[in-house]
Amino acid sequence: MDRRIYLTMLYDYYGELFNEHKRLYFEDYYFHNLSLGEISENYNVSRNAVHKTIKSVEEKLNEYEKKLGLHQKSILFNEIIDEITDEDLKKRLQELL
Repeated sequence: MDRRIYLTMLYDYYGELFNEHKRLYFEDYYFHNLSLGEISENYNVSRNAVHKTIKSVEEKLNEYEKKLGLHQKSILFNEIIDEITDEDLKKRLQELL
């Protein structure tokens, strides 16, 4: 899986665990496709500070997934749901996700 896609998927699970400025930098970089320079100009901080913050968020996302495994559990849960033949039960389980 593409690293960028993987990190944004992890962010869906763990993004709320970060403070506002970390979320803003990450979202600007990964979701709004801004460069480090553009982000640094927007928030009046150094490009290096933006880079370090984004790298820190990336490391934490990987750490959270390693410890909690929410993304991996979701994949396994979906595989199990796909094997269920009872459509009502399948629909109810999918709503939990």
